[in-house]
Formats: sequence, structure tokens, C-alpha cells
Amino acid sequence: MTGSDDDNTREIRRYDEGDVRIERIDTAFQGFFQIRRYRFRHTLFAGGWSDEIVRELFERGHAAAVMPYDPWRDTVVMIEQFRVGALHLPEGPWLKEFVAGMIEPGETSEAVVLREAEEEAGCKIDLLEPICDYLVSPGGTSEMISLFCGRTDSSALGGLHGIEEEHEDIRASVVRADEAFAMMEEGAFKAATPIIALQWLQRHRDRLRREWR
Repeated sequence: MTGSDDDNTREIRRYDEGDVRIERIDTAFQGFFQIRRYRFRHTLFAGGWSDEIVRELFERGHAAAVMPYDPWRDTVVMIEQFRVGALHLPEGPWLKEFVAGMIEPGETSEAVVLREAEEEAGCKIDLLEPICDYLVSPGGTSEMISLFCGRTDSSALGGLHGIEEEHEDIRASVVRADEAFAMMEEGAFKAATPIIALQWLQRHRDRLRREWR
């Protein structure tokens, strides 16, 4: 089915909760994480309703992440740790990322990144600027990440960090911003967070160096 030019330029429709009918929700798996099976119908672009659709949804909660940036030295603080989801990457499952953590009930995303920065990188952040909120993989999980840039003094940072009882084995390093940009262009980062954060920093670095110093 092809659409007309009018179809392509039509104003984007705004949806509400009434456009989705949840018929049933079952727990398909309960372990360290949870998988729920949804049976639902939704309205169609052409009008009317879909048939019943069955989808599994990975319920992991929501997270917050921060890119620690030192505007005086023009550096970012990165961490490296084992990620089971990257187990079959040719480069291996140790990924270079930025600090992140799950948001616990009653916590704000800002509180999470301040806590996690100290736990994962020994990093004190004294100023935060929101970058964006994004869905990690909306085709199969509800997880949303709130991403920030945080001002820090990186002069004495680096080394090994993490909470032993949580099986965290984390190596922190200080990387020049230009070097991090080059690594991104070379495909060194496989997770979305460092790519999104560094692309944002490319646009805002000059402003941050003026305002944050």
C-alpha cells in the first residue's frame, strides 16, 4: 500500500492510553530480572484496531548515567567492566562506558549518578547538566536511561573501583576529549550511552568550558 504526498506531510498524531488495550499480563520469567508476557491490541494508522498481539517485555527498571567531564583539563572519566550482553563480541565483553546505575524506589536520577560516580570511579561531581532520556531498546525492554554530563576534577582520578559484594570489578581512566571522540569515530564504543554522551559533548564542549571554568 502506498501513501500520497498528503499522507507523508500530515501532522503527527498524538496518542493517549486509550489507544492501547492491555488484555492480559503474565510473568513469563522471574529471576535476577523479570520478563512479562503482554497480550494487547492497539489502534492502527489506517483506523480501527489491530488483532491481539503477544509480546515479551524485559522489565529491568530504569537507570541513570553520567559522563564526568573536567572543563579545566578537557578530559572525560571513563570506566571499563565486564558485560554479559557483550560476551560474544570479537573484542571481548569488557566495555568502555560511562558511570551508570539503577534507580531504586524513592531515588532521583541525579542522586543515582552522584552516588555511582563515587562508587565506580572515585569521582566527585559538583554540577550536573541533563543530556537526554532515552529508551535502551524499546522493541523488547521498558528500560529508560536518564543521561547527564557532570563537572569533575579529574586530576587524581583513575584506578580500580567497584563494590566487591556486587561483583563489580571496574577500571576507571581519564581520557582527553579529543581522544575519546577519535575512539568513537573508530567504533571503539559498543554501548549506546558513551556514543550519545560524546556526540553531545562535541556540540557543547566549548560552552561548558566557558561556563564551567
